[in-house]
Amino acid sequence: MTPMAALRSATVVAAELLGWSDRVGALAPGRYADAIAVPGDPLADLGLLGDVPFVLLGGRVLKWEGPDAPLSGPGPYLPA
Repeated sequence: MTPMAALRSATVVAAELLGWSDRVGALAPGRYADAIAVPGDPLADLGLLGDVPFVLLGGRVLKWEGPDAPLSGPGPYLPA
């Protein structure tokens, strides 16, 4: 499986199989605001997904680690 196919299977394809493609699986208006961010290109290195420094769940920041994090301590919190 290619890195793109692996990422799609965990997002868009999973949403379709669950029958939730109208709610999850993509960043779009009206859908749950769930996302992650990694410091690099996960298509070039899937290992980046093993230590995710930023997690957004339902529009709330649950985790934000690193020198650019606006706040310290455990989440959930909303950035200023």
